[in-house]
Amino acid sequence: MREVMTKSMARNIFYGGSLFFILIFLGLSVHSHRYIVNQSTDANTLNESVAAGKRVWEHNACINCHTILGEGAYYAPEVGNVMTRWGVLDDPEAAFETLKGWMEAMPTGIEGRRQMPNFHLTDDEIRDLTNFLIWTDKIDAQDWPPNDAG
Repeated sequence: MREVMTKSMARNIFYGGSLFFILIFLGLSVHSHRYIVNQSTDANTLNESVAAGKRVWEHNACINCHTILGEGAYYAPEVGNVMTRWGVLDDPEAAFETLKGWMEAMPTGIEGRRQMPNFHLTDDEIRDLTNFLIWTDKIDAQDWPPNDAG
């Protein structure tokens, strides 16, 4: 083997390595897309109410304080598993009543505690948000959050 690398050898290594890693990148991108579409998203239960709940979530910028599945701010609790924590995951009506009661009680005015503003949501908006949080709680989050407290 030669001890000196020629320009053509260096060029071949560069192009070969670049092609190799481009193929790896494309393969991982296809795998990620298939995983998201087929496994991590519960498309069977995704309905108009869940989509409307996500719009309520986005319109009120809930992610500015809360995290959902690990994404967002860390000022307020994780809400990806809030329905499980409250014990109402399998009872949509109880989930609605619990979320409505919580949101209408805010802010509590307790000194020194973080307070959630009252967004004055309608019952339909709270029901849609409830359905969105139930849907989020039921998707495969690969054991996230790591503890029940979020």
